[in-house]
Amino acid sequence: MLVPLTRQKLEQVIPLIATGLQYKYYWGKFSNFLQRLLISVVAIVVLLLVTVIFKLEFASIVFVLGVVSAFFWLWYPVFQASMRNLQCRRYKYGGFFRGRVLDWWITDQLMGKQETVNSKGELVIVENREKQINLEVGDETGFTIEFVAPLRPAHKVITRGQIAEMVVLSNRADLSSIEQFSDIYIPSRDLWISDYPYLRRDFFNEVGRRLREDQQQKPRRRRRRDED
Repeated sequence: MLVPLTRQKLEQVIPLIATGLQYKYYWGKFSNFLQRLLISVVAIVVLLLVTVIFKLEFASIVFVLGVVSAFFWLWYPVFQASMRNLQCRRYKYGGFFRGRVLDWWITDQLMGKQETVNSKGELVIVENREKQINLEVGDETGFTIEFVAPLRPAHKVITRGQIAEMVVLSNRADLSSIEQFSDIYIPSRDLWISDYPYLRRDFFNEVGRRLREDQQQKPRRRRRRDED
């Protein structure tokens, strides 16, 4: 089932400004925080040196630049997430897709290589690999999507036949060509499968709940008509 979303609904489920989960995603590890903090410190030092050397008198501009530089470590994850959201919001049309898990499998993804030296002084190449879950989701029309995300312990409850929901994006009004899709939600397990959390989950769950209620009411209406 693929239901078109209005532009207003689409912009609600894919926010412009980063959500808490999106901010957490781009906050990264402690090493990422240290990198941003180092950039903040270097930027402040450079700004002070430029101000002293060139004797700049634009106090208000220097102050604003100083604040922006000092809090770079804090606001940069918001900027990164918002830019990623903006890429999705550039698509003109979106739809709510509900299908089922047709198949799933686990693969190893090579994330990078590291050169190191062992105790014997020999050069050793260490491969950094990450286990990923691959999902094939489709509906009764034959429409299918293959989705890949990092494997998590919670994914062990995934089985074939489970209902799966997501938002799909397109530049065609009839959604005949899907260009991008969001993370996947499995309502029976209240489970999200994703690398990056694209959606405002509260809005998405509300849209899904209303569509489920509409589906449940349609058979009842038909029965009443038959009885009449």
